Amino acid sequence: MNQDDIAFNRTRITMNTDFEYTIKRIRFDENYQPSDNTRITTNFANLARGERRRENLRNALRMVDSRFNALANWDNPKGERYAVELEIISVDIDIEGNGQHFPSIEMLKTYIVDKKTNKLIDGIIGNNFSSYVRDYDFSVLLLEHNKGRSQFTIPDRFGELHGKLFKDFVCSDTYKANFNKPPVICLSVSDNKTYERTENQHPILGVEYNANEPSLTEQYFEKMGFKVRYFMPPNSVAPLAFYFFGDLLTDYTNLELIGTISTMETFQKIYRPEIYNANAVAGNLYKPNLRHADHSITQIVYDREERSQLAVKQGKFAEEHFIKPYQAVLQKWFENYAS
Repeated sequence: MNQDDIAFNRTRITMNTDFEYTIKRIRFDENYQPSDNTRITTNFANLARGERRRENLRNALRMVDSRFNALANWDNPKGERYAVELEIISVDIDIEGNGQHFPSIEMLKTYIVDKKTNKLIDGIIGNNFSSYVRDYDFSVLLLEHNKGRSQFTIPDRFGELHGKLFKDFVCSDTYKANFNKPPVICLSVSDNKTYERTENQHPILGVEYNANEPSLTEQYFEKMGFKVRYFMPPNSVAPLAFYFFGDLLTDYTNLELIGTISTMETFQKIYRPEIYNANAVAGNLYKPNLRHADHSITQIVYDREERSQLAVKQGKFAEEHFIKPYQAVLQKWFENYAS
């Protein structure tokens, strides 16, 4: 068994972890307020700011529940059987085992409330994904590497440290004690790639698309251990990118998948309405366009330009408080991992 074997049911990954991880949980509801150390570019944190924060959150959560019931329509004649509860999972990493923690990762955990049976059903961990180190890679390292260059290039070993840190967390005892399945991350498709519709269709995930070439995000997530497939769920207008370990179609239940789709499609309608709230459905050949004018706007306030600016600030925060202070320790750990 090699270092890249992660074991959860049929999915396998193992490695020896030297770092300590601490998980913090906070309920994401209409009363949510970001903590001081939350990445403010995180999608859900961005919604919870400003004068309309409570209205934003209430409307977004209502959209999630509505979409969930539309997809889980069996034994659900009134379309109100289920509700989705969301929990923000924040992961702090202690590099030297001295109690000094750095906020490394934030994801979402879904839970499904079955109001007919009064059961709380465990959902998928992952969904949204944010990371200070990823901010550093894309908003600091990548930009500085290409400054003054006539042609865009990728730095050597780009994303490899972040990928190994993420796999280390997923393989850790802390992860296994808290979650019983590997994560699934659901993101927007890339607006500089073309996607082709296939004949493959899943009852929940919908119609599968293939990308004409790997995006930089796809290559980055591959270094984290993820594979990717693109599906357009029923009554959606554009495919979503699902990043996963193992087998996406068999490792998760229908309700688990619906929880992720309803949550992340709602976010994408808010953040990328040109793609996910477009008035035309993706065809056999689909090229996303963030300048597409024929789309509807939700009543939820979101500042996309501000989010891009903050990503740079947070990348520099990671450089100052994580990359540079722990450079020697991280380099030694990285080399031992690679060998």
